Amino acid sequence: MQISFHGAARTVTGSKHLLTLNNGRKLLLDCGMFQGMGAQTDELNRNFGFNPREVDYLILSHAHIDHSGLIPLLVKQGFNGKIFCTPATKDLATILLEDSAVIQQEDTKFSNKKRSKKGLPLLEALYDIQDATAAIKLFTEADYGNWFTIEDGIEVLFTDAGHIIGSAAVSLRIKEQGQTIHITFSGDVGRYRDVILRSPENFPQADYILLESTYGNSLHKDVHETKEGLLNWITKTCLQKRGKLIIPAFSVGRTQEILYALNQLENEHRLPQLTYFVDSPLSREATEVVKSHPENFNQELQQVLLHDKDPFNFYGLQYIKTSDESKQINFYNQPCVIISASGMADAGRVKHHIKNNISNQANTILMVGYCEPASLGARLMRGEKEVRIFGEEYDVVAEVGSIKSMSAHGDYEDLIQFISNQDKRFLKKIFLVHGEYDVQSDFAERLRSIGYTVEIPGMHAAEMLG
Repeated sequence: MQISFHGAARTVTGSKHLLTLNNGRKLLLDCGMFQGMGAQTDELNRNFGFNPREVDYLILSHAHIDHSGLIPLLVKQGFNGKIFCTPATKDLATILLEDSAVIQQEDTKFSNKKRSKKGLPLLEALYDIQDATAAIKLFTEADYGNWFTIEDGIEVLFTDAGHIIGSAAVSLRIKEQGQTIHITFSGDVGRYRDVILRSPENFPQADYILLESTYGNSLHKDVHETKEGLLNWITKTCLQKRGKLIIPAFSVGRTQEILYALNQLENEHRLPQLTYFVDSPLSREATEVVKSHPENFNQELQQVLLHDKDPFNFYGLQYIKTSDESKQINFYNQPCVIISASGMADAGRVKHHIKNNISNQANTILMVGYCEPASLGARLMRGEKEVRIFGEEYDVVAEVGSIKSMSAHGDYEDLIQFISNQDKRFLKKIFLVHGEYDVQSDFAERLRSIGYTVEIPGMHAAEMLG
C-alpha cells in the first residue's frame, strides 16, 4: 500500500493523509482545513491533491477544524463514503462544521465586495450549510477500545488521545496479500496530567506511526499554573490598570479550560468580581457538548462533579449571542474579561475586540495557545509594534501577554511518553506530521538519538508501506 500526505506536512494545519491499498481502495485519515497560512490559505484549501470521488472511507481523529474543516468540501466534490469517529467527535463536528459553513459564506461575501470594486472575478465559498449537513449524515460512531471492521481486511481501533473531548488515536490493521500491516495515526496527542481530560491511552504495537509534532521541541509549564496565570493577568489588567483583558481562545478545548480555571478560582473565593464575557455562540454550544460527555473527564474532575454540578460556570459569566450584543461590549466602560474566538486572533469576533482595544495601554491581549506564524496572534506575540487588522494599520499600545501552560498538545516529553509502549524492534518508521519544519527537525533528531527511525514527509509526498 501507499501513504501520501496532503496536509499538516511540514505545517501544523490541514491534516489529511491518504492510504491507497493495493486493490485500489482508499482511506483518508482526517480532512482538515488549513488555517493562518496567509495569502496561500485559500488556494491550499481549494486543492486536495487527490480526487475526493475516489476516497472510500474517512477516519476522523477529532473535531478541530484543522482536522475536520474540509469534510463538507470533500462531500461537495463527490465523496460519499462513511466517516468514522467517536460519539463526542460527531457531536462537536456537527456544530463546528455548521459554524464553519456560515463563516465560509460570510468571508466570501466580504472578499467579493472588495474584488468587485477592483474588477476581479468573484469567489465561490468553499461550502455552505447544505454541504455541512450532507457531510454530517455520513458520520458513523465507534467507541474507544473496540476493534471494528469497515470492510474485509480493514480493522480500526480508537484509543483516547487526551487532546479534546472525543479525540482519538487511530490504529489500523490492514491485510494485503497474506500480510497484516499495523498503522497508528496519533491525531493530536494531549497532555499527561491534563486538568480536565484523561491522559492519552496506550495503543497496540505498530509497524508505522504518523505522529503529530506541534510542540516537538518545547516543554510546557505545569498545567496547574494556568489558574494562577489567569488570576495574575486579571489582577494586573482589570484591577490595577482598570482595563479590559482580551483572551483569544478556540471554542473547543481552550475556552472550556479557561472557564474551568475561573470556576476553580471562584470555588477558592479568589475570583475577582467582574464581568466575564464569552463572546462566541459556538463556544457556548461546544461547552454544552463537553459537559454532555463526562465519561471523558479525568478522575480529579469526576471528584469535582460530586460537589459542583457545573464546573464551567461561575458568578459574572455572560455568554454573548448576537453580533449586536458583541458590538455593545465596545461601550462597556468597566474593567472586564473578554474570551472570544478564534484562538489565533485571525478571524471571528475577537479580531474586532482587538481592533477596538489595541490602542489603549490599560488593556491586555492575552494569548493562550498555538498560533500559525503568519497569524495576527503570532505577530502580536513576536512583539510587532504595528499590525494590520481589516486592512488598516494599528499601533500596538495595549500590553500583549501569554500563558505558556495552556496547550492541548503534548510537549516532546508527552509525545515520547505516548510512543514509549512501542517495541522499537517491530516499529519500522515514524512519520512526523502536524508541525513546523524546524520544530520537526529538532524532534526528529531527538527521536533518532533514542533509537527511532524518523521521516518528515513534505506536502503531497508519497511512500510505499509494507
